[in-house]
Amino acid sequence: MPEAPHALPAAQVMDRLQVTADGLSTDGAKARHQQFGPNRITARRAASALRVLLHQFRSPVVYLLGAAAALAFYFGELEEGGAIVVVLAINALIGFVTELKAARSIESLRALGGHTARVRRDGHVRLIPAEELVPGDIVLLEAGDAVSADLRLVEASRLSADESTLTGESVPVEKEVAPAAHAARLGDRSSMLFKGTAVTRGSGAGVVVATGLATELGRVTQLVIEADAGSSPLERKLARLSAQLVWATLIVAAAIAAVGLAVHEDAFLMVEAAIALAVAAIPEGLPIVATLALARGMWRMARQNALIERLSAVETLGATTVILTDKTGTLTENRMTVRRLHVASGDIEVEALAHKGPRSLGAAGDGQVNTLLRIAVLCNDAHLYSAEDEGSGDPMEIALLRAGLQARLRRATLLHGHRLARKHAFDPGTKMMATVHESGDGFLFAVKGAPEAVIAAATRAIGDHGETALNDETRAEWLARATLLGHRGLRVLACAMKMETQPDGAPYQGLVLVGLIGLEDPARADVPSAIQDCRRAGIRVVMVTGDHAVTARSIARAVGLADHPAEVVEGAAIAKAIETDPSVLRRISIFARVIPAEKLALVKAYQAQGDIVAMTGDGVNDAPALRQADIGVAMGLRGTDVAREAAAMILLDDAFPTIVKAIRQGRVIFGNIRRFVAYLLSCNLSEVMVVGIAVLSALPLPLLPLQILYLNLVTDVFPAFALAMGEGEAAILQQPPRDPKEPILGRAQWLVIVLQGALLTAATFAALLAARWLDLDASQSVTVTFLTLAFAQLWHVFNMRGIRANILANEVTRNVWLWGALALCATLLAAPPYLPPAAHLLQLAPPDAAMWAVVLACSLAPLVATQAVMAGLGLRHAALRR
Repeated sequence: MPEAPHALPAAQVMDRLQVTADGLSTDGAKARHQQFGPNRITARRAASALRVLLHQFRSPVVYLLGAAAALAFYFGELEEGGAIVVVLAINALIGFVTELKAARSIESLRALGGHTARVRRDGHVRLIPAEELVPGDIVLLEAGDAVSADLRLVEASRLSADESTLTGESVPVEKEVAPAAHAARLGDRSSMLFKGTAVTRGSGAGVVVATGLATELGRVTQLVIEADAGSSPLERKLARLSAQLVWATLIVAAAIAAVGLAVHEDAFLMVEAAIALAVAAIPEGLPIVATLALARGMWRMARQNALIERLSAVETLGATTVILTDKTGTLTENRMTVRRLHVASGDIEVEALAHKGPRSLGAAGDGQVNTLLRIAVLCNDAHLYSAEDEGSGDPMEIALLRAGLQARLRRATLLHGHRLARKHAFDPGTKMMATVHESGDGFLFAVKGAPEAVIAAATRAIGDHGETALNDETRAEWLARATLLGHRGLRVLACAMKMETQPDGAPYQGLVLVGLIGLEDPARADVPSAIQDCRRAGIRVVMVTGDHAVTARSIARAVGLADHPAEVVEGAAIAKAIETDPSVLRRISIFARVIPAEKLALVKAYQAQGDIVAMTGDGVNDAPALRQADIGVAMGLRGTDVAREAAAMILLDDAFPTIVKAIRQGRVIFGNIRRFVAYLLSCNLSEVMVVGIAVLSALPLPLLPLQILYLNLVTDVFPAFALAMGEGEAAILQQPPRDPKEPILGRAQWLVIVLQGALLTAATFAALLAARWLDLDASQSVTVTFLTLAFAQLWHVFNMRGIRANILANEVTRNVWLWGALALCATLLAAPPYLPPAAHLLQLAPPDAAMWAVVLACSLAPLVATQAVMAGLGLRHAALRR
């Protein structure tokens, strides 16, 4: 690789890298990839198996179990001490396997969001993973692209880059092809683009001079491993809940142990019971199952083309109240097609152009149409090699190239006779783009852009008899024609040209207007139903687009977003409209001609009213609004790298229905977590209540400490895992969004948990009374109470359905994982009394038919009682809705 490439002419750098303007060959790129390796600095730190294993032993629960085992060994209870160690090992193994699998799943998801780069290889423009870049590759860049390697510029048009991540300089740096001084510091190397920076304006091309660790960024970060982004709000809520439970149960356990010792219970039994109670009250499977639920939910989203970049988005998705959505590619198919051409001689249907060809048109129309398409093809950054090719670049520009091919105007052929001399990239301020081409003894300026901008910059227009001057009246006629095309749902571009003797003249002055081009981007067929789903879910959908009001209104009607006539507020009037009438945010569903700064203002305005905002964006200037939104949604197909990095979620298909699917999955994930947390706590609370009441009442312990540990090992793991895998309620999108400040368990959930725990406790004591009535001995009585509470906890999973769900067909009964978990747990609970080693260890007796009758009757009682109460509440809710 050349030394100090910033100080060498671009041609000399390319010579030293042995590459031409057509780029590397495929075979040459493969050879260099083997030589230099992947273009990668550091991957996000992967969770090592050893670290995940050690994590299983870093919790108060494990410390308490370890203390119990130590006490058992100290008192000579080798069997109990060994059993606790085995329980520790099994619990750690389950946690290790589950957490490692979930971690690997999330790492695989992150790989889906890898960056890509546009390169020239074998003379063609190709899109490749950024990791496959090699020294000598010619990379094409536009505003919003992240720079994926160190590049020596060979082309630049009004190019500037944000290098703050590398140099700390907050102001974008202007770039040019001319060499910089040999001694120039990093921030002054204007001829270079560096890995890890972003293009903020303009366009250009550069030859890769360094990849991976050889880049400037690689030298800085070579010894640094990227840390994980910290815990999400959901993870913090779970951690806070666990910490609260630890302290509460330690106090309760200590009190119970003190009372037991005061009434002269066996000291070892009381101390061990207190520790077991503390363990019983803390759902040790909580963080493991939460990780699994998040990983599983994120994979579901990814399969539906929604890639979650930040875990915090999962929690916020279900609380979304407003979606600010772009139009192009989100509500529409992003399959732009040229439909109409308007020149001074009249309108031309492009289908006619395709079938008849331009030569079949009238003589005047022939020349005007040919000139219009010639300008559209020349003033273009996209690449299309044949009519069958998908092309690469902006969909609108690909559509222009495709229309040119229909008229036998191939860009590569045109460029042979009109060599590109200079390019002025599209500027949101001017709303125009220009390319300058050699043409005979002068230079042809080809311009396209928004009709109002191009018409305002034009002084003449091509007519039937040559060029004619433009005055206010003729300008108004052209603008009226553009408006009419917009009313038909077309996106309108204007094209203009001029001839100059020098290539460095002002590109947008003294233009000659050539004509208008109307492009159609049809509405997606699946959007209307998705918008209806949002309305039923209590979510408002608002279109925020840079297009004309008439075009926006046409698409809004097509997707069912607004009635006709729909009120539209244009970007320039947004601030005043909100200030004079804040209710405009509730009334208006269409904001048109909106620039990125106004998008940011809209996001803040909705948030100020208490809304949770999801906003879509694709450009570099959308990044502030995407970051400001509660859920920033970047476009994966047409979005810039900067927009993707600012967003919390990436749409891999750019489709609006995908946002709705992701919101549903966000609600399902949160609902599953709430469901299994409630299940775990109600089960563990029943264990605490059973032992606590027995100790306080000076009754024999209905459950022994080792039995509690075994019960938790079975019921805290498999049913909770199954609940985390649930598909969610069918009508989950027919419920209003939840308050994002709402805790995982609110007052209502805690009340239900206490009542359900009380029912499970009552069933256990009822079984104990029945055992005494049957004159069962101590071992048989403990067996009955143990099995009653165990099976009551299993049946308790059916109480986790929603109040409005059908009692037989609901999200719980449809969960195939749950049925498998129940079958496994029932076997693990019913088998030990009949296996002598297990029966001896757990102090259980083989139950006879009478004992099983008591177990089944008492264990099913809480389920029947709870279902009866839920059915009553469900009927009341339905009556209130009517």
